[in-house]
Amino acid sequence: MTSRIVARAFSAKPPPHAPGLRVGLFGGSFNPPHEGHRAASLLALRRLRLDRIWWLVSPGNPLKDARELAPLAKRVEAARKLAAHPRIVVTALEAGLGAPYSFVTISYLKRRCPGVHFIWLMGADNLTGFPLWKRWRDIIDLVPICVIDRPGSTLRAPASRAGLALAPYRIDETQAASLATAPPPAFVFLHGPRSPLSSTALRAEGRLGARAQKGEAAP
Repeated sequence: MTSRIVARAFSAKPPPHAPGLRVGLFGGSFNPPHEGHRAASLLALRRLRLDRIWWLVSPGNPLKDARELAPLAKRVEAARKLAAHPRIVVTALEAGLGAPYSFVTISYLKRRCPGVHFIWLMGADNLTGFPLWKRWRDIIDLVPICVIDRPGSTLRAPASRAGLALAPYRIDETQAASLATAPPPAFVFLHGPRSPLSSTALRAEGRLGARAQKGEAAP
């Protein structure tokens, strides 16, 4: 399926919203979605006092191999089934928007949804690679950021290039509920139960399982 066809199949219209709403933006390929995504979202809902979290299922990640990407419709369906929460909304608006970069998506949503208090959510493992994102420093200036702890990243993420760039704007975790209305740049590092699950590992397990069913030897 070409990117043009994918864009026509999904709307760029944001989920229902209203001025004053506190919304976490959780972007990713969700390839596949897993309980770690849900656990991080529930933590953010509670600690940041969010009204909603929008799972932004990306049509593709410019930094990842597209050959391993499941069809967008399947990832959206799986994400909705997994989320199973009235305050977690799954959307593929990036496909309709034709936005391969998070900076474009965030800029669009801030224009389209005036008065909504957005927070960008990311796992601590992603913070180490944040400088590879297009216009990552502009994202810091555009929206408050919440980094959610991940196994192996508790110390590494704050010491990374992006972590050091965000350090002067760090809000104490005890004040995390103030992040939604804080003027950017603003940043909170949330600690809580850490899920070891990752989409990369789950895909690898799936490939091994498929080989085992076929009687093939592991590489």
